Amino acid sequence: MNHQEKTKLFENTPIPKAVMTLAVPTVLSSLVMILYNLADTYFVGMLNNPYENAAVTLAGPVLLAFNAINNLFGVGSSSMMSRALGIKDYETVRRSSAFGFYCALICALLFSLGTTIFKNPLLALLGAEGETIAPTAEYMKWTVTFGAAPAILNVVMAYLFRAEGAALHASIGTMSGCLLNIILDPIFILPWGLNLGAAGAGCATFVSNSVACLYFFVLMIVRKKNTYVCIALSAFKPKKELVTGICGVGIPASIQNLLNVTGMTILNNFMAAFGSEAVAAMGIAHKTTMIPMYVAMGISQGVMPLVGYNYAARNAGRMKHATVYAAKLSLAIMVSATICYLIFADSLVRLFMDHELIVSYGAAFMRGLCLAQPFLCLDFLGVGVFQACGMGKKSLLFAFLRKIVLEIPALFLLNHFFPMYGLAYAQLCAEVALATAAVIFMTKIFKQAAQPSPLQDH
Repeated sequence: MNHQEKTKLFENTPIPKAVMTLAVPTVLSSLVMILYNLADTYFVGMLNNPYENAAVTLAGPVLLAFNAINNLFGVGSSSMMSRALGIKDYETVRRSSAFGFYCALICALLFSLGTTIFKNPLLALLGAEGETIAPTAEYMKWTVTFGAAPAILNVVMAYLFRAEGAALHASIGTMSGCLLNIILDPIFILPWGLNLGAAGAGCATFVSNSVACLYFFVLMIVRKKNTYVCIALSAFKPKKELVTGICGVGIPASIQNLLNVTGMTILNNFMAAFGSEAVAAMGIAHKTTMIPMYVAMGISQGVMPLVGYNYAARNAGRMKHATVYAAKLSLAIMVSATICYLIFADSLVRLFMDHELIVSYGAAFMRGLCLAQPFLCLDFLGVGVFQACGMGKKSLLFAFLRKIVLEIPALFLLNHFFPMYGLAYAQLCAEVALATAAVIFMTKIFKQAAQPSPLQDH
């Protein structure tokens, strides 16, 4: 896709085609990510060794911390790039991509160095002890010490290419790494292969992310004359306006990720009080209902460059049309998924574990969680619009409202009045309010779209 075709996609292509061109590859990439996230746990679990399996689980929070860097420089830089494209400021586009790339690289290397130097206290903090210390350390050696840079750059570079409309290439890069990881996992982990256990899972992840990064580097060379993504060191000029514009969106996105982790931790602690069956049931219900959630996230992330471009170009009508179309598409998918979960909850849980108590718990939890999804997609889309338009303060406000003001207090109240079963409805309570607020805020943004200073936060 050359520069003229990119401009046509953002400015002239019919909205349904433009949204699908940007969103479908992103959705597919999100769905493949689900399989990728489950691969390590699944294949290590085939060893029937609790210590090796625990290693992957214990290292999870460290890998989740990558998302804070991904969101800071991926979401922040891509938002700045799309808005700069909308006002034809191509120098800012190049400098934004270089800033995002090098800052992500520096943070990834510092992250690797810090976790390596403080390995022993970190392992203790994660809960590794006795027989789990060695496999956890080996898994983290490959995924963090060696693997932080390729893992983070892989995601950040996908954001950069998606910002200029190259959603298909961005998704090919991330999906190639995910699919390669799924292929390599059994070879590296299982006895018939290299028999490395958890260390093999980490090694497969490192190799896969490195290959995905290589794809993006080759892509930049091949498309040198047809891409605004630039990682030339000469373009790395962190001037105040650039840093403010990127961090104004990226920092709230990072905080949002940390708050999500906090909310999940609190939910798990509440559920643990009701026994291992309840924990397992909630885990199954949550992971299963995440599938349509990832679709909604993919749509909101996919439409962001189109919204950001037209917001900066002051084309309020096209921006509104794109947002409304994405909302209708997400709602149709989420409502359909909700109906399926309500009808087939018992059967879906039984696919994972044929245990009567877990099926009973899991079906009840699933029916509670799925009711939030039609509202959740409007919340996601609202936050996506805020990020695309550079309105970091609004996305941060929604992050705090979602977890601190609404969902976490709802967990306490619902668990008190409706022990255990009420926990599954906390998200619904939060999302009804947030979806309503998102629609109100987006309506106001459409009216502001033609106003000056589109790169500034409002």
